[in-house]
Amino acid sequence: MGKGRHLANFVSEFGSTTMKYTQNTLDKIERILDEVEYVVRYERGNFQSGYCILEAKKVVVLNKFLQLEGRINTLIDLIPQLNIEPDVLSTEVRRTYDDVLVRAAALAAEK
Repeated sequence: MGKGRHLANFVSEFGSTTMKYTQNTLDKIERILDEVEYVVRYERGNFQSGYCILEAKKVVVLNKFLQLEGRINTLIDLIPQLNIEPDVLSTEVRRTYDDVLVRAAALAAEK
């Protein structure tokens, strides 16, 4: 699938290239991790980047003090770093995963 198609998916999923920061969006992104058997936990702590990955246990720990927008952005930054095999994802979750990858690439390009 070409980059233009990914952008079209992103636009169809979130309405524009700017993501809506809603609980529904966070739930969709968390489903990606759920389908590849990662546990998402929200805990207190000194997280320089807002998250901590425990690869061996497949646990992602996010700073519980992050607001909704921060949680979404942190997961968008995090998901491309994980060893996720897209073929194991359901069709709906795969679309969200592709959208997250496009959004992460766009954010990286802006930096």
